[in-house]
Amino acid sequence: MSAMPDIPRTSFHLEEEPHPPEGGSTMLGFWVYLMSDCLIFAILFATYGVLGGNYAAGPAPSDLFELELVAINTTFLLVSSITFGFAMLSMMQDRLRSTLIWLAVTGAFGIGFLGIELYEFLHLIHIGAGPQRSGFLSAFFLLVGTHGLHVFFGVIWLVTLMVQVTQRGLIGANRRRLMCLSMFWHFLDVIWIGVFTFVYLLGMLQ
Repeated sequence: MSAMPDIPRTSFHLEEEPHPPEGGSTMLGFWVYLMSDCLIFAILFATYGVLGGNYAAGPAPSDLFELELVAINTTFLLVSSITFGFAMLSMMQDRLRSTLIWLAVTGAFGIGFLGIELYEFLHLIHIGAGPQRSGFLSAFFLLVGTHGLHVFFGVIWLVTLMVQVTQRGLIGANRRRLMCLSMFWHFLDVIWIGVFTFVYLLGMLQ
């Protein structure tokens, strides 16, 4: 019986898995996340639309809201989007120090926004208008609180990126991260305009 001839082994697998370009996949994935977040806020707005008129013989929006304070809060968030835009312009011009300064200003406005919102929530709870008081207040705290939670994590993300930019500079990875955070921050700005109009302004007119 003759011996079988040696057959050379051929590798039919790739030595390294192919990956799409990092920047494109990152941005696409982040757009998918923003769309999912948009659905969450759409549900919260719909919930408020259904429950917003259920006062349970309790206080109505016109009895609780301080439009002057809300207007200041809205200004903080709108201006923070402008300062973030300045940070992105500085990034594109490779101006590291200017980028960090504008990011710090943006974070300061974000913290100011959160401070006013926290004061509003504590004041409402102190006067007996907590989320358990009525369907209107439950929906209000859920919608506005969810937005505030997003801003809170946005500020944490902002501080983290400032540390990374300080340590490693405006490398490609940090630029992509700043672009993602920029989209997230402007997204929160758009959502807040809806909250301000739908919850506060229309609520005061009822």
